[in-house]
Amino acid sequence: MFSCLKDKVGEVLLPGDDFSFQTDDTISLTDNVKPEKVVCGPGLRRSGDRLMVCKSGVLRHKQPNMFWIDSQQRRYVPAKGETVIGIVMVKSGDVFKVDFGGSEQASLSYLAFEGATKRNRPNVQVGDLVFSQFVIANKDMEPELVCVDSSGRANGMGVFGAGGLLFRVSLGLVRRLLSPHSTLRVELQQLFPCELVVGMNGRLWVKASSIQQTLVIANLLESCENMTAEQRRQLFRRVAQGAL
Repeated sequence: MFSCLKDKVGEVLLPGDDFSFQTDDTISLTDNVKPEKVVCGPGLRRSGDRLMVCKSGVLRHKQPNMFWIDSQQRRYVPAKGETVIGIVMVKSGDVFKVDFGGSEQASLSYLAFEGATKRNRPNVQVGDLVFSQFVIANKDMEPELVCVDSSGRANGMGVFGAGGLLFRVSLGLVRRLLSPHSTLRVELQQLFPCELVVGMNGRLWVKASSIQQTLVIANLLESCENMTAEQRRQLFRRVAQGAL
């Protein structure tokens, strides 16, 4: 049923391309045929028996029937459950306004921190960096962030950023860094051991043993965004030889 779509995996698709998933009109009385289901990821939209492409990029596939468009997008659209790096912009009453790089600011309650109560308020100031996740991300509602997981633990979230460098990259590079078997992250840690915080909104925070190494890591990540694996290894090899 999905052969027409699977044949396009790895190819560049443009907005407006569509695929039909119509089945045969014949009904089998002997075979127990179960209809296949397709999971549409970012860049694809299902409408009846047709699949529409709404974003330009390379079509990707994951077993059994998950498809999405891999694109070099820089504009971030919030999604529930995603972790982002935000900047506290306004402190008004019991709510902080956080800039995460979207079309509007998100709200962050002072009670959305581990161990926070009305008497024990977290020490959050304007300009602080917060690593948090979305609990509300709806186009009809204001985005809302929290710094705790479902069990009420911080789990690495909260205020951070002392002595590091914050910069922006494309969302495609963020997904490559967050993949479970990311060779880019492993090679980077072998070259310069560092602290790295990756936000799904395209913001990276890095801190190495010195300011020079921190700037080198930031330049390497921005440079290898459009490089192949072999070009990236050659670049890292030259940097390692010059740093020794």
